[in-house]
This record gives sequence, C-alpha cells and structure tokens, in this order.
Amino acid sequence: MRVLHISPAVFGEGGIVGGGERYALELAKHMAEEVPTTLATFGDKSETRQIGQLEVQILGPSWYVRGQRTNPLAGSLLPQIRRADVVHCHQQHILASSVASALCRLTGRKAFVSDLGGGGFDVSAYWSTDAWYHGHLHISQYSRNVFGHAGKPWAHVIYGGVDQEKFSPGNPQARGGSVLFVGRLMPHKGVDDLIKAIPADMTLELVGRPYDPAYYQDLLKLAEGKRVVFHHESDDAMLVEAYRRALCIVLPSVYKTMYGLDMRVPELLGQTLLEGMACGTPAICTNVASMPEVVRDQVTGFVVPPNDPAALRDRILWLRDHASEAREMGSAARCHVVQNFSWSAVVQRCLEIYAN
Repeated sequence: MRVLHISPAVFGEGGIVGGGERYALELAKHMAEEVPTTLATFGDKSETRQIGQLEVQILGPSWYVRGQRTNPLAGSLLPQIRRADVVHCHQQHILASSVASALCRLTGRKAFVSDLGGGGFDVSAYWSTDAWYHGHLHISQYSRNVFGHAGKPWAHVIYGGVDQEKFSPGNPQARGGSVLFVGRLMPHKGVDDLIKAIPADMTLELVGRPYDPAYYQDLLKLAEGKRVVFHHESDDAMLVEAYRRALCIVLPSVYKTMYGLDMRVPELLGQTLLEGMACGTPAICTNVASMPEVVRDQVTGFVVPPNDPAALRDRILWLRDHASEAREMGSAARCHVVQNFSWSAVVQRCLEIYAN
C-alpha cells in the first residue's frame, strides 16, 4: 500500500508552525515506518526532502486560490496521486483536497480526509463534498460531532499522537515555575485572557508566531508591566525545554474573542496540550471544543470556563502553591498521553480504515 498525504503547507522552515501542519507531518512520518508514504505539500518552488523514511515533496510553483496562502494548488500534484494507492487529505475545504478526491474517484483510488481546521474558497462552499471521500478521519469526538458526522459509518475518530521519545519529562527539580502557552497568536486562542490572568510575580512564556498584527499589538499592551516573554522562533529542542521547565501548559481558547467575534470551531484536538503533558507538565484548558477530551479535570490538570481570567488565575496559583500535587498531576498527564495518544496507535487505526 502506497500512501500519499496532502497538506496545504509544510510544518516549520518555509511553511507554517501550527498544530494542523505538525499533525500531518507527524502522522505521515510515523506511517512511513510501516508502509511507503509520501507527504505532498506546496510552496513557491519544488523541493524534495527526506525525513527518516518519509519522502516530502514540496510542489511548486503553487497557485494560491484567490490569493489564500492556505489554499494552494500545483499541477505537479497529479503525478503524486498517480503514484499512490491511498490519498489522505488534511483539510477538507480547500481546492487541492477536492481535486485530489475527484481524481481518486475517477481513477479507482481511495481518498480519505481529516479536517484540521481552516480552509478557503472551494467547491464545497456550494455543495457538500463529504461523499467524495471514502472516509472522514476525525481527530476528536468533538470534530465528528461538530461537522455533523456522528453516527455515520464512514466517519471515524483516530485522535492524534505525540512523539513520546522527543516530548518526555526532564529533571522535575528543574521546573522554574513559569506558565507556558504554545500556539499561534490568534484571537480565538484566548491569549489575552491568559495575560490578564497571570499574577504579577509570575512569568508567562508565549511561544508562537503572531498571525494577526492588530491582535499582537493588543497583546503587547496587555503585557506592559507584567513578566510576559514572547518567543516567536522556537525549534523542537527549545520547545521541549520550555515544556519541561514550565509549571503548566495553558490553552485558553474561546468561542467568542475579545473583539466579540464568534469562533465556531476554535480547537479540533489540542496538540500542544498533549505535547506538554507528554513532558510531565500539568495542563490547564478551557471547557471548549475538543480540549476536555484531552485534559482530565483534576487528574492531569484543570478544565476552566472560557473568557474567565479569574478562573485561570485561580488554577495557576493552585498549581504554584501545591507543588507535590502538581508533580502528581504531571506524572498522571504523562501516563495519560502514553496510554491514549501514541502515533503508532493512530497509524494502525488509519491503516485498518484504509484497508476496509
């Protein structure tokens, strides 16, 4: 079985540092250890990369639909599809996925899709493309429900994984007590609530790139006079060290942003929560979307109401003031990830679905 994964952007250098892009890369990388696997993504020029046993094909030059950088297409996608038996698209509502699924139907190949959030101008805006795919592989129960696929025989939940060797606990005595956020600096991430919540005598580290200039300026204003440190460029080694030294990892995503805008699907999994917990770090998340499936309240961390800085502050202070219990939560968090969120398990779920 030859598998082709299609992702609109490569993770990391020359691409996007985001949970969806990491998800596609990590799944393809671990699948390559089991079956021949290629990850096709898009860029301004063609390039081939080898990551372990995974072949990464950056297709270019790409055409960006209506100028949308997360909605690319390149003519060189067709030969990649011809080489594959199974095509797994990451993002349903982009033109590349619709084209790939249609070509698979015409040529007798199997096409699957995982919606990782986002999208762009596509034919699916005018009529449903759900039936164009042989299966929808959701990364959470929430994802399956919110997209109206609950109870459908072709809708499966595969969850996500963590590289548990890379993301692993360090020396528990080395934790410095900082609060950590990892992710894109976007309004639906609720970072403004976290800055408001952070006590004056504690340090908040924000790891992620600012994709909304106006929101970033508002965050800088909120951070004035507080111990808030922005890290816009962090490789995996730096990220692991940040998880290991943190008191807790926090993902305070919201359905309603500080500007009053509604966000229907703010999170589909919560990858950075999993990475932090794999490093033995307690997690705090809001009771939003998929995140309560990831964090076990009062066992691996805390689940708090969204848009509530006071609730965030209360849980942060509790972890600071209960060091022994916080260490126990961190250990429980690591065990929870090891038992339930391994990439090998996700790969096996996918391969079984592909084969049926």
